[in-house]
Amino acid sequence: MTTDKWARWLLTRRDGDNAELRERHAPGLAAFRDGVLDRADLRPGDVLLDVGTGTGLIGLGALSRLGPLGRVIFSDVSADLLDVCRRAAGDDDRCSFVRAAADDLAGIPDASVDVLTTRSVLIYVSRKDAAFAEFRRVLRPGGRLSLFEPINRFLVEHGSDMFGVGDNPVADLLAKVRAEFPAEGPMIDFDERDLLRWAVDAGFEAVELDYRAQLNVPAEPITDWAALKNTAPNPLAPTYAEAIAAALTEPEQRQLAEYMDALVAAATPTRRTMATAYLRAELPG
Repeated sequence: MTTDKWARWLLTRRDGDNAELRERHAPGLAAFRDGVLDRADLRPGDVLLDVGTGTGLIGLGALSRLGPLGRVIFSDVSADLLDVCRRAAGDDDRCSFVRAAADDLAGIPDASVDVLTTRSVLIYVSRKDAAFAEFRRVLRPGGRLSLFEPINRFLVEHGSDMFGVGDNPVADLLAKVRAEFPAEGPMIDFDERDLLRWAVDAGFEAVELDYRAQLNVPAEPITDWAALKNTAPNPLAPTYAEAIAAALTEPEQRQLAEYMDALVAAATPTRRTMATAYLRAELPG
């Protein structure tokens, strides 16, 4: 059984170990994977380092693009997740595995990889400038960097409401629940302009950033409150059920549940507020 927080979230807490939610998330994850890989300009025979590989979404997806002579190095701070990747890779000798943090890629030699990818990893890294310096160190001259990050500062600045339910009669209860989630730290201490700055300061050139923001955009209704309640928004956060239990009295919990169940029964649309950024860059040749 896995024990570290990173593996627990990716394998069970992200979707509440619910098959329907996992299936609903799959197309979005595939789009993130393809967005990173499309910008990486992969070439047959490249050596790709996937930093913060998680369950191997990017690294495993790259194998078919790299051909029989290409290689993928799966890197993560979690030994449990590297084991997941090993099992998924099977006996593919193009794959290797290194336990390392994004801001200290120990075990990866200087100028040893052609491409570096990472997805939703910098949000957990305090020393983001050090991570970019490590990215430069391990890339060969002419090497490419391709990354994706959610820009959570946008949510804070625009006051995104919990679950996208807008103005509602349980807003005071949702505010109490929201207070159980971290409101500061590396997840929100940067925006897309910082990504550009760190890349340039590290010595990258041909830096391109694709930024997308959505504010109160109509979104799908909540279809299963019980399932959603058992999910956690990130590896460092409680599940919504845990936050509700900590923040609300039992009568308040019943009041919230009645309201959310009514939203589900009425198939009430929600609203989406989010911002994301893809960045690609190259080292001088």
